Amino acid sequence: MIIIKSRQEIDLMRESGKVTGEVLYKLKNYIKPGLSTMDINNFVDGIIRGYGMYPTFNGYGGFPGSACVSVNEEIVHGIPDKLRILKEGDIVSVDVGSTYKGYVSDAARTYAVGQISDTAQHLIDATRESFFEGIKYAREGCRLSDISHAVQEYAEGEGFGVIRDFVGHGVGRDLHEDPQIPNYGKPGKGPRLVSGMVFAIEPMISEGSYETETLLNNWTVVTADGKLSAHYENTVVINDGEPELLTLWEEV
Repeated sequence: MIIIKSRQEIDLMRESGKVTGEVLYKLKNYIKPGLSTMDINNFVDGIIRGYGMYPTFNGYGGFPGSACVSVNEEIVHGIPDKLRILKEGDIVSVDVGSTYKGYVSDAARTYAVGQISDTAQHLIDATRESFFEGIKYAREGCRLSDISHAVQEYAEGEGFGVIRDFVGHGVGRDLHEDPQIPNYGKPGKGPRLVSGMVFAIEPMISEGSYETETLLNNWTVVTADGKLSAHYENTVVINDGEPELLTLWEEV
């Protein structure tokens, strides 16, 4: 069941979203070679708790961190580790959630670590742009799969693969609510969108195949071919006009 949020609920999610967006914005100037993925986790945790909010991922389903920090071929759910050191040329995806008065916001970005290859930069840029192509259809009256199709069409048009095993989702009092939102599929399918729906729309795009594997830690998902993956996500409110992006903080 898709839960329609009231104006009051969206107001609470908006406050949460500001903090999640701020964290991701500030990471752009924080991430550099020599940091550990645990350093990134602690940076995220400190900002969220500094606003009196709770880092949603901390303990979620047993996850041992406050942020998912995924490097290079890692798609999602990278576990922070003080021994995992970023080096020049890496890319790192950081997925963050903040909970405020029981309401969650969820967003992710992929960052360059120092100077990266042209291919890696293209992947990051195309992943971000696929999100914005998708949300052209995140408005009242469209079908859910219109978003999915637009993401896939753009990403594949840039020569990249679209991860199929992990998808976007509704978000609100719970981190994962109905509906699931794939980043691929035919248009014109699924429920019709109405004002008050709130989604975490999150293209996960690979340099090569969309096939995935899960590491022995039972959390971290990687590309089966070992090629790079990027992630871009915002918490999105459906309106009768342009959608509202709750987690886009001072970003163009």
